[in-house]
Amino acid sequence: MKLTKIVITGGPSAGKTTAMSWVQNAFSKLGYTVLFVPETATEFITGGVAPWTCGTNLDYQKVQMELQLTKERLFEKAARTMKAEKVLIVCDRGAIDNRAYMNDEEFAAVLQEVGKTEEELLLSYDAVFHLVSAAKGAEEFYTYANNAARYETVSQAVLMDDRLIEAWKKHPRHCVIDNSVELREKLKKLIAAIRDFLGEPAPPEIERKFLVEMPDLEALAELPGFRRVEIEQAYLPTTNDEKLRVRKWVENGQAIYYKTRRRRLNGKKLEVEERLTQRSYKEMLEEAGDALQLLHKTRCSLQYDGQQFNVNIYPFWTDKAIVKIELNEEDGEVRLPPELKLIREVTGQVEYKDYTLAALEKA
Repeated sequence: MKLTKIVITGGPSAGKTTAMSWVQNAFSKLGYTVLFVPETATEFITGGVAPWTCGTNLDYQKVQMELQLTKERLFEKAARTMKAEKVLIVCDRGAIDNRAYMNDEEFAAVLQEVGKTEEELLLSYDAVFHLVSAAKGAEEFYTYANNAARYETVSQAVLMDDRLIEAWKKHPRHCVIDNSVELREKLKKLIAAIRDFLGEPAPPEIERKFLVEMPDLEALAELPGFRRVEIEQAYLPTTNDEKLRVRKWVENGQAIYYKTRRRRLNGKKLEVEERLTQRSYKEMLEEAGDALQLLHKTRCSLQYDGQQFNVNIYPFWTDKAIVKIELNEEDGEVRLPPELKLIREVTGQVEYKDYTLAALEKA
């Protein structure tokens, strides 16, 4: 059985309720048994258990975390009894969502109560997909109608959305989906992101690439959703027109390994990705021998003005870096943050592709 557990999270009125039905329809058609872990906070609050009805917020957060983890454990236990080849467990919010509703001292007390570390909670999920609240860029669609437990004003919803992004940002597979498009297109982006993560064939995306002056990392770290990951990636020989790449991602001392097969169709990128064990990763590098092309880079991911950017910094350059963004449309507008000083666009230029840059590092 291939069992995958993901989280769909986001600020208030982000479209999660509708997203669940989309996920059910899309992945049932792809042969998945899809299971949904309901949102614990909504269950508690509509049942009369809330931060304002319990003795303290900490009292509430302890029981919510305990119920959250119990539900997930039982869903996984039940899933393993099913006669299914592929099971997708979808958590309507995960344990780390609770972090956004606590201060540091309260969160530490909750972790002690359940006997977990923050890292253990994060890595109990295979991927996290954050739908940005309608309060950020789609205020006219912000509503209380579809959730009796919702109480946040628009300004409170914006703050909570930011806190949720901050809480989850350390997860190695954290995808933020903004309100740059209307809800239907937003949910299409969610389905595509999940499908891509699962390694299922997905519609191509349009990538644009820019050469920028070497940025100030301290300034970038102040932007929303900032993450810094050290990446080692290797290009391996293949016998067809595909490109085969394996990668090691290291964040906060935690290493995760991936294999990606890539090809292009009508100028657009198609990718299938899967996780590897450390042993498999090392074996693939050894098998490549002299044909191995190895590249190291520091990737800084961040959000600005509703868009997601990846800033790649290479060890052989001291004066410049490369910024990547993926768009849905050929003529989509790119809004670089002021912290990134544009030199020129280099989309499609072979000399700025990672495969070419790997030759520079090897030299």
